[in-house]
Amino acid sequence: MDFDDTAALIVIDVQQGFDDPVWGPRDNPGAEANIGRLVQAWADAARPIVLVRHDDSDFPGSPLAADSPGFALKPVVADAPHDLFVTKTVNSAFYGDPDLHAWLGERGIGQLVLCGIQTNMCVETTARMAGNLGYDVTVAIDATHTFDLEGPGGITLTAAELARTTAVNLQGGGFARVVSTDEVLGP
Repeated sequence: MDFDDTAALIVIDVQQGFDDPVWGPRDNPGAEANIGRLVQAWADAARPIVLVRHDDSDFPGSPLAADSPGFALKPVVADAPHDLFVTKTVNSAFYGDPDLHAWLGERGIGQLVLCGIQTNMCVETTARMAGNLGYDVTVAIDATHTFDLEGPGGITLTAAELARTTAVNLQGGGFARVVSTDEVLGP
């Protein structure tokens, strides 16, 4: 795919706490490897990289709380070069500190590539907001993963079903292009 030199890679919540069994079954065991490929490609091209971390400190015992070992980034991104580090307490990276939208605007960045954890939560929410804010958004769906989730009336969707639903929501709803890591990186 063809991206501007200023296209930003937004790496969302790639934290050790998502390895905790409390989350349940996950999909896409290759997500972290694909995230690493994207980070390396962006670093090699000197394009901007934004790391995002979720702080779940309002929920005692959360594997993503700041006082938990799970708050730390996974090794695949822990030492990654980055231009901005955003901490958030909600799903969208646009409601974090520092202000992602302002930072992107100050630099004239209009293209975003998203990856990270969880596909149907923070990645999808950030992609929807980015699309609403007018960014040209691409989601590398195989550089994300999520977990099975129970909803109303005891209905449970598998992580794979949720990932497919996110892909349909984002691309079908006009929020983002949903592609593979290989499509992002090209030949």
